[in-house]
Amino acid sequence: MIVLAEGFELLVGGSSLESYRFNTGTAKHRFCRNCGIHPFSRPRSHPDGFDVNVRCLDDWEIDDLDGRNWELRVDEIR
Repeated sequence: MIVLAEGFELLVGGSSLESYRFNTGTAKHRFCRNCGIHPFSRPRSHPDGFDVNVRCLDDWEIDDLDGRNWELRVDEIR
């Protein structure tokens, strides 16, 4: 899920993250150095936001995310 930069705040775990840049080096991906999960990145397609892996969020049920029809609920999801 992509959120605007001003709506993103990393609360814990920052010291466990490593950065990696693929191919062009534009997008900045973060990975947990302990388990390897990809919690978020700064996508090339949305440089003013963050692409967040919702599986890493507290109080979020994956069933709440409908990837096929997300545009219909974009205001609710934000």
